[in-house]
Amino acid sequence: MAPGTLLGGEVEASRHYGVSRTVYREAVRILGAKGLVDARPRFGTRISDPSKWELLDTDVLSWIFSDTPDPALIAGIFELRRIIEPAAAALAATRRTFTQLGMMETALGSMEALTLATEAGRAADARFHSTMIDACGNPFLSSLSEGICAAVSLATIFRLQQAAATRDPVPDHWRVFRAIAASDADAAREAMLALIDNTLMDTTMVSARSSRGVAPAE
Repeated sequence: MAPGTLLGGEVEASRHYGVSRTVYREAVRILGAKGLVDARPRFGTRISDPSKWELLDTDVLSWIFSDTPDPALIAGIFELRRIIEPAAAALAATRRTFTQLGMMETALGSMEALTLATEAGRAADARFHSTMIDACGNPFLSSLSEGICAAVSLATIFRLQQAAATRDPVPDHWRVFRAIAASDADAAREAMLALIDNTLMDTTMVSARSSRGVAPAE
C-alpha cells in the first residue's frame, strides 16, 4: 500500500481478514509501534512513509526481505554497516576479552563447517558479528547489534535465494578475527571494510539479476 493510504474501519477490516476486532486492533498497535502506520483519532489509520519505519526492527527487516527489496534499502544497509562495523572491529581489537575471542573463533568454526546455506551457519555468522560489536564495550553500539545481525542474515538469505554462492565469505571473516586477536585496530578496520565491500558486491550482483528477472541458479 502506498504511503498515506487510509486503512478501512476496524469492523470492516476484521471481517475482511476473518479475525476478531481485538486481534485486528492489536495488529494495528504493533504496526504503529514499528512505525509502519500512523493511527490517530478522527483521522483514521494511514500507511506511514518508509522514512518513519523502524528499519532495524527485526520484523520490519524480515518483511522488507520477504520480497525483492528496494535497491536503495540494500544500499542503505551497507552504508550503515560501513559506518559502524569497521569502527567496531577497531574498538574490539583493543577491548576484546579472551572469552569473546573464544566465542568469535567458535562461531567462525561453525560457520565454516555448516556454511551460510544453512540456518545454523547463518546463526553462527550472526554470533560472530554480535560478539564483535559487544567486544567494543559500548552499550549504545550493542543496542544496534540485533538489527545489524538481522540485516546481515536476511541479506545472505536473499543472495542465496537468487543465485548459488560463487565466493566463500569465511576467509574474509577469519582475517577480521586474526586482526582483532592480534590487537591490531587498523588491520581490523580494513579487514572488516573489505568484508563488507565484498558482500555488497555479491548482493548487488544478485539484486541486479533479480530485477532483470533472471532465474535463480540450480
